[in-house]
Amino acid sequence: MGDHLARAQNLEKKAEKKLQSWDIFGGKLVGAAQLYEEAANSFKLAKSWDEAGAAYVNSANCYIKLDSKDDAVYHYVDAAHCYKKSNINAAITCLEQSVNMFLEMRRFNISARYYKEIAELCEQEENLGKAIYYYDKAAELFESEDVTTSANQCRQKVAQFASQLEQYPKAIEIYEDIAKKSLSNNLLKYGVKGHLLNAGICRLCKGDVVTINNALEHYQDLDPPSFGTREYKLLPDLSAAIYEGDVVRFTNAVKEYDSMTRLSWICLEDKSCFESQGIGEGLKPKELEEDDVAASYSFVGRARELLLVPFVDIRSVSHLKQN
Repeated sequence: MGDHLARAQNLEKKAEKKLQSWDIFGGKLVGAAQLYEEAANSFKLAKSWDEAGAAYVNSANCYIKLDSKDDAVYHYVDAAHCYKKSNINAAITCLEQSVNMFLEMRRFNISARYYKEIAELCEQEENLGKAIYYYDKAAELFESEDVTTSANQCRQKVAQFASQLEQYPKAIEIYEDIAKKSLSNNLLKYGVKGHLLNAGICRLCKGDVVTINNALEHYQDLDPPSFGTREYKLLPDLSAAIYEGDVVRFTNAVKEYDSMTRLSWICLEDKSCFESQGIGEGLKPKELEEDDVAASYSFVGRARELLLVPFVDIRSVSHLKQN
């Protein structure tokens, strides 16, 4: 590893010296770009990721001066993939640079892919606001290229994070729109009931128990064949339980749903979450059976947790951090 590092540093010095040499035909830029690329490869072998990323950036900058965008843009991508191992912010900067160049080249599909990659890095850093922004950008470009499945995946991410940030109207709009557009696609229509269930739970999280009944009628009109499925049965049961302040009914509805497909739970130490919505007041979890684990979970906390379930594969569940 020491040999790789020494070689990389030597190549980097040669590249810097090359740039300082006298030349009127641009040969020094080509030579320096190649030396920086070789240095980057050696830094990678030495696992010096910051140095490797910087060397790729230097190589890309040389190609920019040569007006060779095809070479430059991929070196920015190479730099980003090195920085991902050590410096997420630098990786995002390099990917943004590459996306801007791909957009100038009107290569929208690959631009969408790298916007999605940026969004995933923001998600990794738990910066949900930025993740929403970049998933939105990716979805727009995927849609412009008719890559419907990828566009929907990105939009579902936007809706998921919007619901975590309690931006429920935005999440509802996305879930319902995806459901409507999926009805005409034989490959996607099987997921419609899941999208509508997510939208319905968002309405419950808003404390919008009254309008949820109107929404249920609308959902039935949208997707008549699925009416009566477990997803459609769960929503009115939850709505009625919240409206009546009935902890037992809510718990039983969720337990029945879980009996077919297990879901993870979020346990809250108290019931302040749903009492803040004015529901369930006066009911204490201890009034239920002691062995009923679900008794200590709030209405709203449970509803929010359900929002994190990707219903295409409902068994894959993320946990929502309660603030």
